[in-house]
Amino acid sequence: MSVVAIGLHARSLPLHVFERLSLDVVSRAKLRAHLVSSSDVGEAVVVSTCNRLEVYVMAERFHGAYAEIRNGISLIGQVAPEDFSDQLYAHYDLEAAEHLFGVSTGLDSAVVGEHEILGQVRSSWEEGLADETSGAGLNLLFRHALETGKRVRTETGIARGIASISQAAVAMATEHLGALRDKRVVILGAGEMGEGMALSLADAGPAEILVVNRTPERADALAARVGGRALPLEELGRALIDTDVLLTSTGANSLLVDHASIEPTVEARGGRDLLIVDIAVPRDVDSAVGSLAGVTLLDMDDLRAFAERGLASRRDEIGAARIIVEAELERFAGELSAREVAPLVAALRMGADATRSAELERYRTRLDAQQLNAVDALTKAIVAKLLHQPTVELKRAAGTARGARLAESMRELFDL
Repeated sequence: MSVVAIGLHARSLPLHVFERLSLDVVSRAKLRAHLVSSSDVGEAVVVSTCNRLEVYVMAERFHGAYAEIRNGISLIGQVAPEDFSDQLYAHYDLEAAEHLFGVSTGLDSAVVGEHEILGQVRSSWEEGLADETSGAGLNLLFRHALETGKRVRTETGIARGIASISQAAVAMATEHLGALRDKRVVILGAGEMGEGMALSLADAGPAEILVVNRTPERADALAARVGGRALPLEELGRALIDTDVLLTSTGANSLLVDHASIEPTVEARGGRDLLIVDIAVPRDVDSAVGSLAGVTLLDMDDLRAFAERGLASRRDEIGAARIIVEAELERFAGELSAREVAPLVAALRMGADATRSAELERYRTRLDAQQLNAVDALTKAIVAKLLHQPTVELKRAAGTARGARLAESMRELFDL
């Protein structure tokens, strides 16, 4: 079986399409279950973030796995295949591993070097472990990916400065307003992204931080950490009357702020400007809200453009990170080769030696001791030479589709 990675990235799809493909925990579990029920897929892990949807599988057949993943995404995400299939990218074997290593290090993120993606990759793998859709093949892949991500962050400066989407959201708001000092800020959402924005915001010295969340306990805990105040979701509209900035990133599957609900709030503001930064995928804020007088609405498309402008400061670190990725990829390939090839090579050699020994035993009574030793040494050398080239080729191709075909052929030909 080979590793196959099929994915979609937000940069290649309109945001209104991509946000429909943002899969929550339940949807990811359904997609994994759907895939492993197929005869073409043995294992599956789904990585779904605000920038990507990627499916990693151990596949019997590439084209069969590709079709299953495409159809599974369409079924679970309830999006017609023609709306996204042209933008699917595919990697397999070591190329798939190299891609995941790059993802884990933050090289493929909207904010290069961001640290949040490493935790997201870990969580995705843990979900697969929990429902046993990730087995020996993907476990090895994801373990190496996490080790690579940690090493890059330890040995390079790629994560210095703005190194998360939540930090970038606060920095983008700061750039837009000039400063956040003395501003009144509402954070909608107390999850990982909301926490990241709140912690980044606390250093900017705003006049007040209000945390709004569906779950009051989480809002209370986060507000206490940053010296802010928690509010229930139903008080959001009233809070926004006197707010300068709304930062939002929840895990809601539907809009929390639409045009009709916020229009009275905007009117009550008396023409004062309101900046909204929505980094949720799917979006928390209706795009039509940006048309209201005095409202500036920024979303993930704006954040990607902002992050691209800030990339130059960490560009020198990208080369160092890629060198580490290449080294870790070589280490992964070596371990993969050992796992796949060593037992097969050992079985091949044991079988060949068993046949050689049996034939030698037939001639034992016809040979004296000196002759027996000479024939024993000669036949060992012949067997070793005959098996040398097949062994080298099998090791060289390990971890690839060709290697899988060679291994299967060897098993059938020699009944291993």
